[in-house]
Amino acid sequence: MIKQVFFACLLMCNIAHAEPYGNADAAAGKTLVVKNCISCHAHSFGGDGSGIYVRNDRKVKTSKGLVAQVRTCNTMLGLKWFEEEELNVAKYLNQSYYKFTE
Repeated sequence: MIKQVFFACLLMCNIAHAEPYGNADAAAGKTLVVKNCISCHAHSFGGDGSGIYVRNDRKVKTSKGLVAQVRTCNTMLGLKWFEEEELNVAKYLNQSYYKFTE
């Protein structure tokens, strides 16, 4: 019984610290960002548009916040991405710009 409880706790700890983007595909996320996001961000922030991600006063502060922001953009722009695509984009943005570890 004690072993079962120990392993259950160990499993829960691993789940709690799991990659917030699951098995998302950052390369697929990059494709979606290039196709759907860069032109607007470049218009608003200049250059290649990456200024929105690296500015000092950026709104996104955590991995969960990043996923939420991607979902908000998806909804507001009517992109109709599936959840998997949102996670792909979030993973790409995190790997490329945000570098959140949690």
